[in-house]
Amino acid sequence: MLTDFAADIQRMSTGGFVVVSVIVGIVVLVAFQAIWRNWSRARLIEDTPTARIRSAPQGYVELEGEARLLPGPPIVAPLTGRRCVWYRYRIEHEEHTYDSKGHSRSHWRTVDSGTSEGLFELDDTTGRCVIDPDGAEVHPDDKDVWRGHSRWPSAGPPRRRGGLRFTAGDYRYTEERLLPGPLYAVGWFESIRSADGDLREATAALLRHWKQDQAELLARFDADGDGHIDAGEWERAREAAQQQTLRERAHKASEPAVNLLRRPASSAQAFILSAHPQDHLSRRYRRRALGGLVATLLGVIVLAFLLIARAA
Repeated sequence: MLTDFAADIQRMSTGGFVVVSVIVGIVVLVAFQAIWRNWSRARLIEDTPTARIRSAPQGYVELEGEARLLPGPPIVAPLTGRRCVWYRYRIEHEEHTYDSKGHSRSHWRTVDSGTSEGLFELDDTTGRCVIDPDGAEVHPDDKDVWRGHSRWPSAGPPRRRGGLRFTAGDYRYTEERLLPGPLYAVGWFESIRSADGDLREATAALLRHWKQDQAELLARFDADGDGHIDAGEWERAREAAQQQTLRERAHKASEPAVNLLRRPASSAQAFILSAHPQDHLSRRYRRRALGGLVATLLGVIVLAFLLIARAA
């Protein structure tokens, strides 16, 4: 069998051989990158100490606690209508193509997808932290996959019968959810006070707000009554806006800070949210790294065989 394969490689055109070699080389590079990415994440989880929100340092931290919805409108998964703290969905359409012999082949094409951007919070009994999931690598533990006949599902997934779920249709719906409950998180932690920020920007924002009511602005600062705000009067308005901003900040400085966990500025630092515990997640990354290693070795063997057979 290998002899026949080697003979096929020798008969292959130069262009075809280059294309095959490049494809195999790309597979090797992707698999090797998977080794590094997954191994580094496993080591990150295992080596990073878990912080408590009350005493967490500003910067890159690991947290564990309970995911909860914030007050206000709930986060609702769009395909099933279930309440959750985060969701991701995909709608695919089954399309058929035919070859020259009339044989049908089918493939799935994504026609709609989306990911939740709503904020939620993490509570570890020592404090609370708002989670901004934008850009996170999320590992949910709640997932539904079913099929239907319309682009948007007319109903949620049917109930399972005997452990199986029977559905039909040329549309496939996939929805993953993070439900309120245990959550593991690694990301950039910072405590933000409402009094923080640039004073000049805050003053300018207040002036823009005042300018929306010209009658009130003239009543307060048009000292000579000519119906216009001249340079001197505008300077007094700016000073008044600055003084009001400072008073508001002095009042808000006594309010507790809001803790936030978000995506780190550096792409080299992972942002992970998981409904699975640390040890489970670490094992998953190690298995993926092992799979990448196997794929890399197989790819290198295939590439070496291609080169040796071609040179023979």
